[in-house]
Amino acid sequence: MPSRRLTIALLVLASLSLVGADWPQWRGLNRDGKVADFKVPAAWPAELKQKWDVIVGDGVATPALVGDRLYVHTREGSNEVVRCLNADTGEEIWKDEYAAGGAEGAARSFSGPRASPAVAEGKVVTIGTRGQMRCYDAKSGQKLWDKDDFKAWPRFFASASPIIVDGLVIAQLGAENNGTVAAYDLASGEQKWKWSSAPTSYSSPVLMTVDGTRLIIGQVGDGIVAINAADGKHVWEMYFETGGSRYKAATPIVDGNTLIYLDGPARAVKLSKEGDKFVSTKAWSNDASRVEYNTPVLKNGLLFGLSGRSELFCVDTKDGKTLWSAAIAPTPAAEAPAPSAPAGGFGGKGKGRGMGGGQGGYGSVVDAGEVLFALTPSSQLVVYEPSDKEFKKLASYKVGDKATYAYPIIAGNRIYIKDADSVTLWTVE
Repeated sequence: MPSRRLTIALLVLASLSLVGADWPQWRGLNRDGKVADFKVPAAWPAELKQKWDVIVGDGVATPALVGDRLYVHTREGSNEVVRCLNADTGEEIWKDEYAAGGAEGAARSFSGPRASPAVAEGKVVTIGTRGQMRCYDAKSGQKLWDKDDFKAWPRFFASASPIIVDGLVIAQLGAENNGTVAAYDLASGEQKWKWSSAPTSYSSPVLMTVDGTRLIIGQVGDGIVAINAADGKHVWEMYFETGGSRYKAATPIVDGNTLIYLDGPARAVKLSKEGDKFVSTKAWSNDASRVEYNTPVLKNGLLFGLSGRSELFCVDTKDGKTLWSAAIAPTPAAEAPAPSAPAGGFGGKGKGRGMGGGQGGYGSVVDAGEVLFALTPSSQLVVYEPSDKEFKKLASYKVGDKATYAYPIIAGNRIYIKDADSVTLWTVE
């Protein structure tokens, strides 16, 4: 018979195995849509097990998960609300709400926040629907600072999620005709630098290191820019080719010195430094698997994503060729946002087709190691193999009865789903 001490130790280890890695910002730990701690079950269950369901308010912003805390940014009535929930139980730990204007015009049916919170160094940073930035103490919920420097937003409102780099909060703010990339000191909120020479878009910036220089890569309204993360100096730009998407929603993808961007067609360039200048050379382009409102994941040299035709696809990044594509059977239509979301959309109205998301192309793909997860706007979670040969579905689960435009957060055997007004915890058992 095991000793009492051994029994307790085994119980602790069992409970820890259910707790997964952090998802502290837009698209996860490294901003690449990957999770490293999901264990594929020996047999996929017929259904997922629901642990809790909490109403939190309107919004399509993906929550942030750090340790046993889940940070959620939504809208209730005339207020924007930032909550910290116990990730195990769904219980509220702290909450802050403040008066803030919501979305109007074509975006009015999705009035809540679009940008995902970013958590680092014990702080939480949020960006509201109209571009107001706030910073909180992650443990207590005390507001540390707030900024509303630009008082402008694009047509479908602010959706670029902040990134925290070397103690700086860096965000794409402003409107289509006066966009700005700005950096603020995480501790004090003091503006450290800004670059205001390009129209803003709905895409979130990423970090890329080229020849030892850390660059902020931003997909703006008319092209791609690189800004030195340390001092805000603009060091490289490339204008979009013709024939791209009107809405710039996909996040750029970094693969070493290769930068993949998705302006409708997927394109790749290689960045290098020549003297004191950064230059780029074209690597490949793909017009067959056009991305509109989601960001693919890069895995083992393969790009897995969702096209504007609501087809899952696989592209070989050696040459940009589409290896396969597959439509998912239509699901019940969900009221769809206007085509401008970072992971799945917001604003406007329409009836779904394909994956149940308006004009098609809405959804999120997550790399969970041995498997990929795709979440459709009609709350269907599809599990499939990361194969370069064909689409092979392993399982499919209904994870709600409301529209789902945020990323699924996968941690250990847990799956957190943010729908139209709630957060739900499901487990794979």
